[in-house]
Amino acid sequence: MGTGGNGGPAHMAGQLFEMMAGIHLLHVPYRGIGPALTDLLGGQVQVVFSSMPSSIGYIRAGKLRPLAVTAAARLAAMPDVPAVAESVPGYEVSTWYGICAPKNTPADVIDKLNNEIDTVLANPKFKARLADFGAVPIAGSPGEFGKLISKEIEKWGKVVRTAHIVAG
Repeated sequence: MGTGGNGGPAHMAGQLFEMMAGIHLLHVPYRGIGPALTDLLGGQVQVVFSSMPSSIGYIRAGKLRPLAVTAAARLAAMPDVPAVAESVPGYEVSTWYGICAPKNTPADVIDKLNNEIDTVLANPKFKARLADFGAVPIAGSPGEFGKLISKEIEKWGKVVRTAHIVAG
């Protein structure tokens, strides 16, 4: 299993897969996902957990075959590719990005920023552009975002502890 490095998103996704599927994959950490994908293309590793933006060009060019997506369900960008959860119930790994502000930012400023961001995320042209890369925009409140962060810390903390992952 090639990854972009120890403790990175691909490594964590692979470790979660190992835990939930009850299997072992030999972890081959690279200095970035690019070299891992290069070795996947060259046959030096058999599998890479990669983000859609990193791999979708190779997939569309027919150079890589997607086995599954790690999102909770199939993606519109590749509807024929199953989700891992179809074979490993409960498996879900999604890379997400959020926008944060300093702790003491006034509530009215936070609300205005959140409303503007949600408006952009709802824009059909913006949504279509993200879909080209296999991304799905998710709007929400600052409170919902805080709950997501807490949930993710708990989930990935368990993976780190179980797999004995240490900073390299």
